[in-house]
Amino acid sequence: MQYSIVPFSDVDLEDRIDAEYFQPTYLEIEKKLASAESIPLREFCTITGSAFYPAATHLYEFGNLPFIRCVDCIPYPIITKRQDNLFEKIPIDFANEHRNIKRLKAGEIVITKVGTPCFASIIHDLADVALSRTVLGLKSIERINPYYLVAFLRSKYGFSQLYRERELTIQYQLTLERVGNILIHKPLPEIENAIADTLIQHEDCKRRSVETFDCAQNLLLSELGLLDWQPRHQLAFVKNYSDTVESERFDAEYFQPKYEEIIEAIQAYPGGWKPLGDLVSMKKCVEVGSGEYMNEGVPFVRVSNLGPHEITEEKYISHELYNRLKKHQPKKGEILLSKDGSPGIAHYLRETPKKMIPSGGILRLSPKSDTVNEDYLTLVLNSVLTKQQIIRDVGGSIILHWRPDQVKKLAVPILNKDKQQEIQTMVQESFDLRKRSKHLLECAKRAVEIAIEQDEDKAQAWLGEQTR
Repeated sequence: MQYSIVPFSDVDLEDRIDAEYFQPTYLEIEKKLASAESIPLREFCTITGSAFYPAATHLYEFGNLPFIRCVDCIPYPIITKRQDNLFEKIPIDFANEHRNIKRLKAGEIVITKVGTPCFASIIHDLADVALSRTVLGLKSIERINPYYLVAFLRSKYGFSQLYRERELTIQYQLTLERVGNILIHKPLPEIENAIADTLIQHEDCKRRSVETFDCAQNLLLSELGLLDWQPRHQLAFVKNYSDTVESERFDAEYFQPKYEEIIEAIQAYPGGWKPLGDLVSMKKCVEVGSGEYMNEGVPFVRVSNLGPHEITEEKYISHELYNRLKKHQPKKGEILLSKDGSPGIAHYLRETPKKMIPSGGILRLSPKSDTVNEDYLTLVLNSVLTKQQIIRDVGGSIILHWRPDQVKKLAVPILNKDKQQEIQTMVQESFDLRKRSKHLLECAKRAVEIAIEQDEDKAQAWLGEQTR
């Protein structure tokens, strides 16, 4: 049991008087920041947020101005042009007309406000973005390096303060006034700039990782003559009745020529091709039901947590339930592949995974042939080659469901060993760069904490050792 003893004189009866606000962890952070000569955030910037603007969702398809939401910030401490295809966008004229839609420029900071609040991100190389109602902005930042400020806000000392200041409404949210109250420790310029540079290096490694992975994808497509291929939807085409009998499908979408172009390119490759079922064995995973979800324990990996480069954690199950289901524990060397909801996301477990149970929407693939290496196969599964075959297979479904028998029939091109090795080298380099990027982000946050808990010289020395 945790408890805090707080003098009555320290309680503002017109503000927060709930026990959660006075948890020991929050009081300890407040005490350490006060002793580190910290300054309220509002003294470094102007805090702003959008409000009272008309619905804009119907304008997204016509938009050209990034409209920043929580999902654009949470996994991205640094928001860049690389996210362009992920942004929803509104017309610039609409944003100009409605002055309650606030704007930020490069070097300014976004903080998620509702839904999943308290995550800070900096606008890196975008000249102009608009803020949705789900986020707030820090404009006109002065007297502090904004990249250091993001590292601070993402560290224990920044994030915990923001989390403490959430309004306890039905949907927890941050307000501009309460965000302005949080304390910021501004260290000496040497460590401040070193932490800021580490965050920038984090972004540089992430950029190079993405570029290297894209090069591997392009090499695959180039080998198949599909580097510049674009899907084209045709309104009219002719198919034989025998084709419908063979495929057991008679919907027109299944027979779109764009899908045949992909299949023909794969089957025409000189090295040949194989159905995925010939290359791997498949194991179905398991559903546990939302009633088994916990706030901590063993990660339960759903499709929404699965990515080509990482697995995130959101839901957990008890250790007792894990022990009953541990036959579903993934192993090193397997590939996790989504088949429901967002089918075709593949993640290769190149290192021994931690305890986890994948959901029923995920398959475990174990290589049973040395015809292809695992990095190459994972790249194929994450490529447009697979995406187009999936679209053809699941077309017409309200909830996308890629059946295991369809998964087994997926056409996989067999590049020669030298090309596979070249792709594998690129994929591994991309993985190493992404791992380095995550390490640098954690280093930046931890250096902030060491500077507050110990001293700035120790923080700078530690940071130098970790990032060399």
